[in-house]
Amino acid sequence: MTVLDKHLEKNLIRLQLSQNIVLQHLDPASMAELERHLVISDLKKSEILLHQGDHQMEQYFILDGILKRIVSSSDAKEMILRFSIEKDIETSYAAWRLKKSAPYSIACVTKARVARMPMKKWTEFLENHVPLKESFEFEVMRLMSEIMAHTITLHMLDAPGRVERFLRKYESLFGLLPKKELAAYLNLSPETLSRLKTKHKDLFV
Repeated sequence: MTVLDKHLEKNLIRLQLSQNIVLQHLDPASMAELERHLVISDLKKSEILLHQGDHQMEQYFILDGILKRIVSSSDAKEMILRFSIEKDIETSYAAWRLKKSAPYSIACVTKARVARMPMKKWTEFLENHVPLKESFEFEVMRLMSEIMAHTITLHMLDAPGRVERFLRKYESLFGLLPKKELAAYLNLSPETLSRLKTKHKDLFV
């Protein structure tokens, strides 16, 4: 019996896992094999799953809620690199494969539920499931590309341009994020974001 077998919401969780962007094409036998390594965690708002600099890492499959990836400078300034929601993943796979410490933190924006497993177990699982490994590594590269594009956007676009780009790419996420978190991601003050929202009401319906 797995940990998931004992969970009161095991049927819902299994459905959510089957809809995950990385796991959705996994066959039932492989999913059952994966379940043996999964732990389900219910997390509080602001709870940190991974600290920048950690060497012990895990793979996360997001079932509910919103997470964020954050990088901190030596003078304690923070930058939000990305948000992730249900059906998404969070990972420090690249750092693990390079035998580096985690280059960022992963924290909860809202209450969240994740399925998690040690990165060592996840990489071993991938080695035995080559199509999954290929699709997972493609997703990791896609996320890195998105983060790079976001970083460039902060330097190249003015405040209205940054807001408009976010709405074009992540419209469904806009209404879910606390204003303070979205403003930080766009490198704006909450007041500036509110002014832009008032000025461009047609963009925020």
